[in-house]
Amino acid sequence: MISGLKEKLIFLLFSGFAGIFLIIPKISGQTPEGISYGSYVQEIKTDVSLPSKPGAEVFRMFRNGDTITVVSSSGLHKYINGKWSTEPVIPGVRDAAVAPSGKIWTAQLSTISKEGVQKTDSLPESFRRDTITCLFCIHEDSLLVGTNAGLLSYNGQWSTVQFANGIRINSILRDSRGNIWVATNDGLLRYSDGNWTNLDDNIMAFGLKRTYYSLANTGNKQGLLFGGIFAIGCIMEDGTHWLYRGADGLPYGPVTTIRTSGDMIWIGTKKGAIRKDKTWHYYNGKRWLPDNKINDILPLDDSTVWIATPAGISQIRQTKMMLQSKAGLFEQRVRQRHDRYGLVSDSHLKIPGDLSTNETVANDNDGLWTSIYMAAECFRFAVTKDPEAKKNAIRAYEAMEKLESVTGIPGFPARSFVPVSENTGNDGEWHLSKDGKWKWKGDTSSDEIVGHMFAYPLFYDLVADGEYKDRVRGLVSRIMNNIVSHNYTLTDADGKPTRWGIWNPDSLNSSSQWSYERGINSLQMLSFLKAAYHVTGEQKFMDSYQNLISEFHFDRNMIQQKMYGPFDINHSDDELAFLPYYILFRYINDTDPVDIYRKSIQRSWEIERADRIPIWNLIASISLKKDCGLNNALDELQLIPMDLISWRMENSHRWDFPEDQLTDRFGFKQSVRPIPTPERAISKWNSNTYIYDSGTDGSSEDDGAFFLLPYWMGRYHGLLIEKD
Repeated sequence: MISGLKEKLIFLLFSGFAGIFLIIPKISGQTPEGISYGSYVQEIKTDVSLPSKPGAEVFRMFRNGDTITVVSSSGLHKYINGKWSTEPVIPGVRDAAVAPSGKIWTAQLSTISKEGVQKTDSLPESFRRDTITCLFCIHEDSLLVGTNAGLLSYNGQWSTVQFANGIRINSILRDSRGNIWVATNDGLLRYSDGNWTNLDDNIMAFGLKRTYYSLANTGNKQGLLFGGIFAIGCIMEDGTHWLYRGADGLPYGPVTTIRTSGDMIWIGTKKGAIRKDKTWHYYNGKRWLPDNKINDILPLDDSTVWIATPAGISQIRQTKMMLQSKAGLFEQRVRQRHDRYGLVSDSHLKIPGDLSTNETVANDNDGLWTSIYMAAECFRFAVTKDPEAKKNAIRAYEAMEKLESVTGIPGFPARSFVPVSENTGNDGEWHLSKDGKWKWKGDTSSDEIVGHMFAYPLFYDLVADGEYKDRVRGLVSRIMNNIVSHNYTLTDADGKPTRWGIWNPDSLNSSSQWSYERGINSLQMLSFLKAAYHVTGEQKFMDSYQNLISEFHFDRNMIQQKMYGPFDINHSDDELAFLPYYILFRYINDTDPVDIYRKSIQRSWEIERADRIPIWNLIASISLKKDCGLNNALDELQLIPMDLISWRMENSHRWDFPEDQLTDRFGFKQSVRPIPTPERAISKWNSNTYIYDSGTDGSSEDDGAFFLLPYWMGRYHGLLIEKD
């Protein structure tokens, strides 16, 4: 009695909220104009392999004309015209500097040596216990040598710079006017007109804590860049100084390396590299770097940089690309490493990061992910008429069709299927097919039905002909008859509803257990029935659709589809809403409660707007017939990295993304803003883009259909117009 009263109160509470939202102004508009675009810049990372034993640490890199010199623990490696040569170095290299001739000076713990000269020079006796920290060539055989306890000059003989006694020297530089600058742990030193000055004794900001790690000259202007504990700054001859901290967008520090290329600044830290142009870009994790500690950075030109770490060198190149070319490469990935009996499946890497060790494995949501790929191929075929797209869509459809036939239960699709010989362990609920050749996974969820009922109508409209029209018509009829005849539940092999296959009015409208799913599951069922009626023409589906609206107000339930605010936020539900939104709006007419549907998706998109998910923006734009963040959708499609390996990406240490006081629903720390797409783990659209740290050890690769679907959907609807 008390429990029933509680459930009724919950229902009244939510229906009361729905009544409030019904007064939202009517939405109107025309189909938005598409965005015309051409090539864009895609960042691509490759490894630079040195001709040395694995494990050699790279300390410094220099460029002199066409020659790149890499100083590592295993030697001096020179790269000329695409070929490497190696010269030995004195063991124990810690740093290096380049002379005007291009010859390399190297420093060991307490000695220095010059390339081509078979001898070393040790620090003077008074510095013998100190450690060399940095070198700078003044002339061919004249050096400044920094240590952990002072500064020395060397021209065949040693002398001490008394002004820096007892100070750790971190970096040395000569500016365009010939002044010498020294970054130390006790001030920024300058030698000018024969005099030494410590700028922290009179003019530098107290908050810099008198500590500097790196120096660089500005590009074409006369000025000096410095990196400190909390900031990177610039002292300009013309007085246009600046300082960037975390509040200004600097992702992290201390800044241990600074390099410039034109107006671009490259920054190295102990936890990743940073590029500053008009905005900030952060590189960490094995998607971009062999190791997060940055030893040196060498810009080769405005589009290519080498980044040295203790574990090797990454090359990051900014390459002009067209989105359709990117789509072609993503298509190849699916065919090469994700096709499993026609299903688009997970790719497991036996050796993390090594794509050659790929093996496909079954997944709980094989049906959903295959549906997304199939829909992308349907749109692609509609746009290009490419027979390969049709072939791919048909192959995916036949695999989806098998998900239903393999169970032997009309209208009940499995989550996945595998050959009977495959070991499935204790992962889920597996059954043997009637012919004994396959095992299929049961307890199919609403996620799978969302995928099926999203993709089949598109296949029917855009690809299917001849027998395939009849086949998809029959399949949709069986699935929806299974659900409708079992009181809007998905019934498993045991004759009971699956855990998440619940859409019946009693549960959604009256049970507190389903209060969270009330809006989204109401949306799903109305969308399923609309699609089923469109494909099959069976009146029973239209009658059910109208009954759920008139008797059980499923349309009004939809208004609060997206749960947020004081309620738990489930990011994985978003695809389970927006895919049905698309199908619902594809087939609505004037007899439907269109204004209510528009209020629902308008509210949902407003909540999702900040997430910058391309597919949501496109579906909202198509449904509402107005621009719902099309430029953001285009930007995000361009930002999706080419490397879709599940690398661990960590951002919780960053300064530029303030922490939300509320954790996510799993208790993880999250930012108040989404982490930029290239800087977070691969997550399709079904995970929290605000979470700081995510990803794994690189033992899997995503199929990339989360890019292909919005791209080809945008092309199909004329919202993304690609220029040659």
